[in-house]
Amino acid sequence: MTQFKFSAGPWNISEGADSFGPPVRKTFEFIEKVKIFKKLGIEAVQFHDDDVVPDINNKTIRQKLKEAREVKNILNDYGLVAEFVAPRFWEDSHTIDGALTSNSQADREYCYNRALTAVDIANEIDCKLIGFWFAREGTICQESKSPVDGWKRLVEGLNKVLEHDRNIRIFIEPKPNEPVDRSFCPTMGHAMALSMQTVDPPRVGGLVESAHAVLAGLDPANEMACALAYGKLFGVHLNDQNGMKFDQDKTFGAENLRQSFNQIKLLIEHDYSKNGEFIGLDVKAMRTQKEESSWRHLENSIKIVKILEQKVKNYDYAKASEFIQNRDYEALEMYVVEYLLNA
Repeated sequence: MTQFKFSAGPWNISEGADSFGPPVRKTFEFIEKVKIFKKLGIEAVQFHDDDVVPDINNKTIRQKLKEAREVKNILNDYGLVAEFVAPRFWEDSHTIDGALTSNSQADREYCYNRALTAVDIANEIDCKLIGFWFAREGTICQESKSPVDGWKRLVEGLNKVLEHDRNIRIFIEPKPNEPVDRSFCPTMGHAMALSMQTVDPPRVGGLVESAHAVLAGLDPANEMACALAYGKLFGVHLNDQNGMKFDQDKTFGAENLRQSFNQIKLLIEHDYSKNGEFIGLDVKAMRTQKEESSWRHLENSIKIVKILEQKVKNYDYAKASEFIQNRDYEALEMYVVEYLLNA
């Protein structure tokens, strides 16, 4: 019996397009994805604002809220909830130079308005968590922006959202690169520091994506621990990553099994989910996968989480503690490796 509840986003069942090729699978309608989520035991859906309201910029606020209520009705029909809503700040002409940190005041105003609208949409689907992935909040040309001004603009943008609705919370999802190569908020430590400069620090936390930590040359469990130590781990996106390459979003545990074990171990030891937090999955099907099994990566990730959860529960903490007391870390490491291998 798992102690975790799982979430996934509509983009996790995708057409398989990537930077070097077109779609290779048919599109699933949103309701079909909801049915798949329900079948897999997923209890919550992650949203961007335009996942809830497609073509969001060309609709009135009344139309946006009406469509949001329709999505809420679908969720209700299948017994699912919305985990978060994130304004999509990277696929619009106003965001080609960043969003909250753009050098253009007019573009920053567009992003403020879109973020506030995302909050209004979230309220319509009974969601109080707003996500910020700072996609282009950084530079591809170092001299193009003042990093000090960029940091202050991030704080300013977060404050506008916090003041718009005093019941919502915000998570920051850091990433060191892609699509920019110099992020202003590349790690969880940066996210925690940023949160402390806002007008309401307790309402600003972090979300750790495993692959993003690997891309920064860091250990995902340590990134999670940073937020946990502040009481600010508002979410996780479990996946996997083959080194410091492009963002791969592989099935959780598929590349770094021991690293994945330690993420689950940390979350269990610190009672993650006690306040209703979800285990979010941000994984992609392989480009070669057929439509009829293009959700297998989600099923496999959940299965691996549950296997590792059981591994943690059966872990011999007394034996590990003895090794630690004796500083016999070679023995501790071998115990862990043999344990994971069932040797």
